[in-house]
Amino acid sequence: MNGQVRKDVKPGLEVDIVLKKDQRSGKLTRGVVKDLLTKSSSHPHGIKVRLENGQVGRVKHIYQ
Repeated sequence: MNGQVRKDVKPGLEVDIVLKKDQRSGKLTRGVVKDLLTKSSSHPHGIKVRLENGQVGRVKHIYQ
């Protein structure tokens, strides 16, 4: 799953996100979702989340 639909992203899931500072390079950061920050049902660049380690970025890949 690519993380563009809010209902697919839930706290506790392992995901890859792209941090704001890494948007140009596309470097991914892996972590576990703590909070969903995007309020809309979908977003073309990925749902914005906060990881358990405090990092904030947009979801690019969800692990099942």
